Amino acid sequence: MQVYLVGGAVRDKLLGLDTHEHDWVVVGSTPEHMLNLGYRQVGKEFPVFLHPKTHEEYALARTEKSTGPGYAGFHFDFNSKVSLEDDLKRRDLTINAIAEDADGNLIDPYNGVKDLREGKLRAVSPAFAEDPVRVLRAAKFAARFHLQGFHITHDTHELMQKMVKAGELDHLIPERVWQETAGALATASPERYFEVLRACGALKIVFPEIDRLFGVPQPLKYHPEKDVGVHTMLALKQAAKLSPKPTIRFAALLHDLGKGTTAKELLPSHHGHEGRSAKLVLNLCDRLKVPNEFKKLAHLVAKYHGHFLRVADELSAKKILEVLKAVDAFRKPARFYDFLMACEADLRGRPGFENNKFPQAEFFQKALSQAQSIQVKDIIARGFEGIEIKQELERLQTEAISELTAHRS
Repeated sequence: MQVYLVGGAVRDKLLGLDTHEHDWVVVGSTPEHMLNLGYRQVGKEFPVFLHPKTHEEYALARTEKSTGPGYAGFHFDFNSKVSLEDDLKRRDLTINAIAEDADGNLIDPYNGVKDLREGKLRAVSPAFAEDPVRVLRAAKFAARFHLQGFHITHDTHELMQKMVKAGELDHLIPERVWQETAGALATASPERYFEVLRACGALKIVFPEIDRLFGVPQPLKYHPEKDVGVHTMLALKQAAKLSPKPTIRFAALLHDLGKGTTAKELLPSHHGHEGRSAKLVLNLCDRLKVPNEFKKLAHLVAKYHGHFLRVADELSAKKILEVLKAVDAFRKPARFYDFLMACEADLRGRPGFENNKFPQAEFFQKALSQAQSIQVKDIIARGFEGIEIKQELERLQTEAISELTAHRS
């Protein structure tokens, strides 16, 4: 029995990055032997074991072969004679197919170390094409290591294109799509994930609502980049600079989905796109089983980012209060702040506007503070009852916000 450290832990160690999870491959063992050593078996498809003390995952070396398209099934072989090289060959990218033995020696049969040095994301073998998730994983790694200069090799890009054309991505399940997308949103360059998917044709399969934004014009007066898809990528890039929170980045990504459904005769105007965007956000999130915290913020940003744009110069005090209540700013100030950040990413996501100072977020926060200064207990003390309390509260809150709007330039 031999044990090797594999995958991301080895890769990140070689890149000088912190590593928090360790995956191990065991060669020359059996499930019975692992159980006798005190390991606890988990996993249904093939034997994976948790170490009795560290609880880290130890998997028996295995090979796998697709028995049908997409997720129709895989045949796994994990007998004690499967070699480390066989196990590494089934992995997605060469940079993830490097192992380290107990003495710190590297086992690198597929030149992953060389690819790390050269910044290449390259498929280990043609078996890459047997799992459609690997298209998403390649795009995710392109996003994660974009700032370090990594790129997908030409051969691997062609392989990804062939997988798309063969319909392999039609078999992706929502949970895996979201898992890889959530991981990509947490990277330093999340926009690169969607750019890579678009380049190989996968974006129109996985995210058709985003794909159809490309090539759609909008007024040059407000959008020097003109193209809605380009603006969306710029907004996502700015969201990543403003905040590390994937929820904010996701909201910025989806804020303009409605522009992809604007009637051609109305272009480049997109009047009323916010409402269409909000509906499309809900549809996309339901389809991919997106967690509610992502879904809720993205829906609010899609629906109200136009109000954010106008708050500092033309939005009435009454409308400002309506937005504050709609986004639940009084009860959930942290999410309201996230709403402001995503909307600001929209404004910054235009060439020449990246470093501008925008007053909208500060103005909205001041409006909330003004409205919060009105106390319900004071209204009750004045003798108001029932529905009258709510009516008087709204009147006084609107009046307080009017003190701000009256001094707008």
